[in-house]
Amino acid sequence: MLTATPGRAGALDGVQLPDTVAVGGTTLHLNGVGLRTFSILGLHIYVAALYLEHPSTNAPAILASPESKLLRVSFVHSVSAAQARDSWREGLANNCLAPCALNPAVVETFLAHVPAMQAGDDFSLLFTSHGVTVNLSGRQLGVVSDTEFAKAMLATFLGPRPGAPDVKRQLLAGRAVTTPQ
Repeated sequence: MLTATPGRAGALDGVQLPDTVAVGGTTLHLNGVGLRTFSILGLHIYVAALYLEHPSTNAPAILASPESKLLRVSFVHSVSAAQARDSWREGLANNCLAPCALNPAVVETFLAHVPAMQAGDDFSLLFTSHGVTVNLSGRQLGVVSDTEFAKAMLATFLGPRPGAPDVKRQLLAGRAVTTPQ
């Protein structure tokens, strides 16, 4: 169960971001917020917010940590299922570097279940020491209990070759990146 805690919430591109969220009795703190844009036109695609038990600017330490982490991706522009799947496929390939080795069946099962994202959808990934729970607008899509795959999923945002380096930098920048709008 995920609940937002009132506080000095901010917003980015119209997406409200609480300072903390409670997940199963654990409080997670807003670590950073990033805006994903596309093309030279700067088309806004999504706002990503990273919540951690203990805020950090160290991507490798975050990826290695067994603590709970929440990555909330709020779409401000619609994305087709094919576009979303291609983005995941590329991100996993770019960030699962040796000794990382993903089970191809797990990857394909995950990709087959990635839906189209509509403007207004909230896609969230709750990472625990047991894997990742995937939700879309409050509805659970599934649970991936393969911890190596879960780490690779988070690495698509925080790894050595993220799809959006600016978003990675912003997710690691700390709460100061949230601005009231």
